[in-house]
Amino acid sequence: MNSTQSDRRRFLKDAALAGIAVGGITSASGQAPTSESRHADISAYGERSQFENSVRVTAAFHDPPKDHSSVTPLQDSVGIITPSGLHFWEDHDFGNPLPGGDPRQHRLLIHGLVDRPTTYLWEDLKRLPVGSGVYFIESKSNSKPLKGRDAESVQQVHGKTSCSEWTGAPLSLLLREAGLQKGAKWALAEGSDSGKYTTSIPIEKAMEDVLVAYAQNGESVRPQNGYPLRLIVPGWQGHNDVKWLRRIKVVDEPYMAKWESGSSADQWPDGKARWFRFETGPKSIITRPCPENRLSGHGYCEITGLAWSGGGKILKVEVSTDGGRSWKQARLEGPVLPMAHTRFCFDWNWDGEEAVLQSRCTDERGEIQPSLAELGRHMGVPPDQLEPYFGFPGKLKDHINAIQPWKVNWDGSVRNALFS
Repeated sequence: MNSTQSDRRRFLKDAALAGIAVGGITSASGQAPTSESRHADISAYGERSQFENSVRVTAAFHDPPKDHSSVTPLQDSVGIITPSGLHFWEDHDFGNPLPGGDPRQHRLLIHGLVDRPTTYLWEDLKRLPVGSGVYFIESKSNSKPLKGRDAESVQQVHGKTSCSEWTGAPLSLLLREAGLQKGAKWALAEGSDSGKYTTSIPIEKAMEDVLVAYAQNGESVRPQNGYPLRLIVPGWQGHNDVKWLRRIKVVDEPYMAKWESGSSADQWPDGKARWFRFETGPKSIITRPCPENRLSGHGYCEITGLAWSGGGKILKVEVSTDGGRSWKQARLEGPVLPMAHTRFCFDWNWDGEEAVLQSRCTDERGEIQPSLAELGRHMGVPPDQLEPYFGFPGKLKDHINAIQPWKVNWDGSVRNALFS
């Protein structure tokens, strides 16, 4: 590409970003905003620097394919909080318009096996005692092994997880106000999307730490992430975090709705489906170096990444630079919070030789992140079937928390070495 073409592309990109920044606003006469109006708009809400270009991208694999899903650029992350605008999202509407209109018109119904069925307005919930916490969300389909170019991307393989500060009304408070009746065993949560996404949550978890969240990272929840209300079920797989929440029915047994008895069920090699797999197992991912973040030269490199577990706090993270033959403990950068992303760092001097980098974490209950072979043994997959079973699109499984190896080549490029 010559300099003229490069300058032209840069100009078009900057012009497009400027248009996005002001929301495409034009005056009544059809004229573009003046520099004064653009400045006022930026002052009112703000925007990031024009030199920052980290964005979400459409997720590579869906079954069935759909556009309403995007993945977080983990390779660019620092700390543990995901900016709201980069938080991954997906829905079950398959191209239908997202719900979440005027919050003043939104209603949340609590009914079923309760003494006092109650309907809450959005503003009603904001007047109640506040619950808040920093929690990760991870899609059950995160870390599905991919083939080809998409496999050479930490964003595409592992980008269906993010971490935010969530604020809202504790679900336990709403259920106590409604008055649980004898026989109340499950809470059936339903969204207002066109498919009425529904899932069943044991009443013990509902009364423990579940939030009806209206805020994310200090502002209202983003539309793609459930505006105006969504559930946050800390430490549990993301399909439990119902978005655009409109009702909770207290019942005496799980309803086995479409999603929890169908696509959310996990088919194992013995032909049986595991309907309810709630808690997320311990998991860690090296985000630098990775396929998007190659090494620029020999010498010092800080290996860094994220670890999380539905079982509580991360107790330790270990890093291997020799393909798992030896392990050394990494540093955990604070804060280290239960059921949240934890940042880890490890000092490494690269000598220019090929190397295979891995990380594994241990949570506060002593549960250790498994290798792919260990996960296969747990699921009953023979060693010679690991790649066909986990790697073939028709047999992709959910809830994968196996150790992810990255191979550093002699030229500093990084490849996915899960099956090599």
